[in-house]
Amino acid sequence: MWGQPGHPLAVRPAPFASPPASTSWWQRGATGEPRTAVSGTLALGLRSAKMARVEAVLLVAGQAVPPRRLAQLALLADATEARTIVTKLNTVYDQWSTPFRVERVAAGYRLLTRPHYALWLGKLHLREANHRLSPPALETVVIIAYRQPLTRAEIEEIRGVSCAEILKQLLERGLVRISGTDDSLGRPFLFVTTPVFLETFGLQDLSELPLAEKLRWSPRDRDAADAGPGAADSRDEGGE
Repeated sequence: MWGQPGHPLAVRPAPFASPPASTSWWQRGATGEPRTAVSGTLALGLRSAKMARVEAVLLVAGQAVPPRRLAQLALLADATEARTIVTKLNTVYDQWSTPFRVERVAAGYRLLTRPHYALWLGKLHLREANHRLSPPALETVVIIAYRQPLTRAEIEEIRGVSCAEILKQLLERGLVRISGTDDSLGRPFLFVTTPVFLETFGLQDLSELPLAEKLRWSPRDRDAADAGPGAADSRDEGGE
């Protein structure tokens, strides 16, 4: 029986327990460099119960988990403690040269592999073929990201070609969504990007887009600037 003295499986090494000094991989990380001395459980790569729960949640979530939601799922005090635990996990991951770490994307955290494994993993899971955007689709979603919210006609005015089918593809993949309707004739749909867009491109928010401060504006911003401050006052008075 398990646990009886003399049984060959009675004594089992605990996960992450320190092995004999002769075990070379234990003293060296994935890069082959000797590990530096770190005090406490982090030196042994140990995880507290809270760290283990956070790690488990992020492992199976499949999407970015906001700090508050992470705290609820991992039975933590609040979002602040969730962020602290994530920092501790990343310290362990960095110390032990793991191929993954927790990254902040969109409005939450995801457990992701490190960038230098992307090419190999893409080939292994055919991820590149499944997730690659065509040049027209990439151009369209970038226009939406920088100019949102905007209508299909405004997108086509910038691109110079019809984009109905591309917008359909972007909607199906969850990269863009319809946020409402414009006040113009026919009340066309307004398109904006989604949290999936931020996750796909590894952004926390739209301010991290290249040259965001210079390039981000919507057609409504342009119309308001062209009309001048007096026009906005007139519209407000007319609505009362």
